[in-house]
Amino acid sequence: MTTADRTRQRILDAATEEFAARGIAGARVDRIASASGMSKPMLYAHFGAKDRLFDAVFAEHVIANGDRVPFTADDLPGYAALLYDDYLADPALARLVMWKRLEREPAGYLYPGLEEHDAGHRRDIVAAQAAGRIRADLDPDDVWSVLIATAASWAQISITTVATADEPEGVHARRRRALAETVRDGLGGG
Repeated sequence: MTTADRTRQRILDAATEEFAARGIAGARVDRIASASGMSKPMLYAHFGAKDRLFDAVFAEHVIANGDRVPFTADDLPGYAALLYDDYLADPALARLVMWKRLEREPAGYLYPGLEEHDAGHRRDIVAAQAAGRIRADLDPDDVWSVLIATAASWAQISITTVATADEPEGVHARRRRALAETVRDGLGGG
């Protein structure tokens, strides 16, 4: 990793904390600069504006999630359980998603620019439906939305209970089983 890469990562790490805690409107560039050990002019030199910095932070977490948990339409229950684990490992992701939904994309598709990526998921779901592995009576986009929402049941945006990594493993195992069975029974794919 080059010095420039390390500097960029320090800024992204500090910005992740700030945006996850305060949202886009509430985040302050001076706090991000201070937390990263950078000057505001240097931060602007790397990212331009606060909105572009949020976009970089958001993309880093969303793309990292996809890299850590590659989608497979052949095992939707297993995929949901792996997403649960990833949301535990990266609690900032759900908070960043929440802030983007609240402040930028109040309705419709949340990930402009990633349509082709999600189109691949859709194609995989359609193929699994044609093969009888996923319920064919459901729209593929609805399968994807229900799958992601179910996996996020205990994420930072939960309206009931938020899971944390320090809970007993037995609790996480119980939740993974509930996710897998719910997805299998509701959507198929397992």
